[in-house]
Amino acid sequence: MLDKLPSLSETVQKYGLGANKKLGQHFLLDMNITDKIARLARPLEDCHVAEIGPGPGGLTRSLLKSGAGAVTVIEMDERFLPALKDIADVSDGRLNIIKGDALKVDINRELSGASSIKIAANLPYNVGTKMLLNWLTADPLFWDQAVLMFQKEVALRIVAAPGDPNYGRLAVLAQSVCTCQMAFEVPASCFSPPPKVDSAVVVLTPLSMDQRFSNLKRLGEITQAAFGQRRKMLRKSLKSVAGKYGLDLTVWLEACEINPTDRPEDLAVTDFQSLALYSLASDRQSAP
Repeated sequence: MLDKLPSLSETVQKYGLGANKKLGQHFLLDMNITDKIARLARPLEDCHVAEIGPGPGGLTRSLLKSGAGAVTVIEMDERFLPALKDIADVSDGRLNIIKGDALKVDINRELSGASSIKIAANLPYNVGTKMLLNWLTADPLFWDQAVLMFQKEVALRIVAAPGDPNYGRLAVLAQSVCTCQMAFEVPASCFSPPPKVDSAVVVLTPLSMDQRFSNLKRLGEITQAAFGQRRKMLRKSLKSVAGKYGLDLTVWLEACEINPTDRPEDLAVTDFQSLALYSLASDRQSAP
């Protein structure tokens, strides 16, 4: 029945759908690409997939065709609801539609009872990073995999390694929670209307509990200070954090086996984690 739906181009024309630039909308109408994204999320049969910003429903169709046990789409633009309802009508009850802002929707609560939750989305450029940080810091971490499309420069920042000019706070935070792999790039020409930059799909798979770093708030503070002044040596950029937590900066860096003249791009993800762990241990020691 899904194959009998009008094409995405016909659906856009039928409902007079135009991309809203204020919402960062760019339609991906090539089903070959949406099918490729859905395949990255397999196996899907026993999963409940949350899709953010489905628009006219290209990825939604691909997820359902790939055998997703259930798909819940979260769409804040009511213009797309009729097109999504057309898909729901032929989805054998596997598609649920939520009208709302994905930044405010509690996916864990909405999908409570699901044995496995995956997230798939062509994320709006203007909120993609914020959404990712929300999912990385979720407590508990309720999702088992995320297959997400970002603008290419954001994707590069997520998967970057030390020494890479794209390496920064986002890479440290994401890689402290997940394995992060860039799957493939999507040229701007594949979208309607074409954005000014290319996109890329990233697959994030949570690390096991014993490998996952738990206190992203403290890790975020340290990386914000370090990369906020990335041209400066750590003995300068981390001075404010050391003062905030009553740490002797020289002792702190030496204890973590970090050269005070290093710059943040020189440090591995585990080095930043060591800095965070030491500061947290110092908190506990100084507590009454």
